[in-house]
Amino acid sequence: MRFSSRLPANSLPNALSTALTRLRDQGLAILDLTVSNPTACGFTYPEAAIREALGAPSVLRYAAEARGSLPAREAIAAHHGRGLRPEDLLLTASTSEAYALLFKLLGDPGDEVLVPNPSYPLFEWLARMEGLNAVTVPAWFHERWDLDIAALESACTRRTRAICVVNPNNPTGQFLSRAEWNALTGLCTRKDLALIVDEVFADFPLEPEPGHLPTALEDPDPPCPVFVLSGLSKAALLPQVKLGWIAARGPGARAALDSLEFIADQYLSVSASAQAAAPALLALAPALRAQARARAMENLAALDAWLAVERSWSRPSLGGGWSVLLRRPALESDEAFALRLLEEEGVLVHPGHFFDLPAEGFLVLSLLPRPGGFRKGLDALSKALPNR
Repeated sequence: MRFSSRLPANSLPNALSTALTRLRDQGLAILDLTVSNPTACGFTYPEAAIREALGAPSVLRYAAEARGSLPAREAIAAHHGRGLRPEDLLLTASTSEAYALLFKLLGDPGDEVLVPNPSYPLFEWLARMEGLNAVTVPAWFHERWDLDIAALESACTRRTRAICVVNPNNPTGQFLSRAEWNALTGLCTRKDLALIVDEVFADFPLEPEPGHLPTALEDPDPPCPVFVLSGLSKAALLPQVKLGWIAARGPGARAALDSLEFIADQYLSVSASAQAAAPALLALAPALRAQARARAMENLAALDAWLAVERSWSRPSLGGGWSVLLRRPALESDEAFALRLLEEEGVLVHPGHFFDLPAEGFLVLSLLPRPGGFRKGLDALSKALPNR
């Protein structure tokens, strides 16, 4: 049996991955400033309440509900508010599966989805595994990353079926502006496209700008089909529970959900325990999210204090989420700097090109590490700067 050599071996650039494996094999401790797994970041979880929720008696009674259990959908609708109803929702095992179902629904092999970049490098592989092509369209940068609506329209072909956006973006952290929302929905209406909006980080505003769009669900009646994605991985800091969802609005939403229900019925992938626990876990979620937001703000304050000293570095404004971009003097490639930082200081960061940033001069840090470790990482950055 032959396997495609085009599939990635892991989520890091090859040189960094190789060096990381070698250093860990040597027993060296690595300070990871890319960590995005909240269960590894020292947050306090109400363990007894979570175990009780996951062990609910209803777990022992299986009901094959392709759209997802009504109590779970009711809890998710209440979590979002904005007039969302249980009948507007379909449950999935994750947001990645939500993309897969939507790509199955919206396209045929060879069709295209447009992805403004910089963005998380997940879209290319999820689209490819459904036989679609993810076409990246660069945003333009002037103090903030603005969607290039004209470029998106120019990129549309007869095979284009949808546009995928992340609100707030990962890794830039910027929320869509209301002007961008109106332009996006207008474009999708003109071109008969669906709009997929990943809002897993929408519950984590940090420095939102005036006029930002806190959620696509703010628009109760969009002029084009809109699919909004989220899940417990971020909303409740519980990536291991594996529960995501799709909310549908706009023209044809009911028919789309009926079709998605048929597709989901072929898999029935959402576990009974995740669905049964959802109402209780979403009730616990605000306190958990508050911890993550407080951690992000503390680390952001430490970063700003560091930037006040290291004046050749800067960061763009950050609307929300768990990551921050660092602009640096591009005296060497981002990957070369990240590799040198790893090998000399034992600190792991992401080079900008991992997120399809269009030029050198960017690193991406997570805001979730424990504050002491984060400050140690900043000290290591200072040591690794050229001419030190």
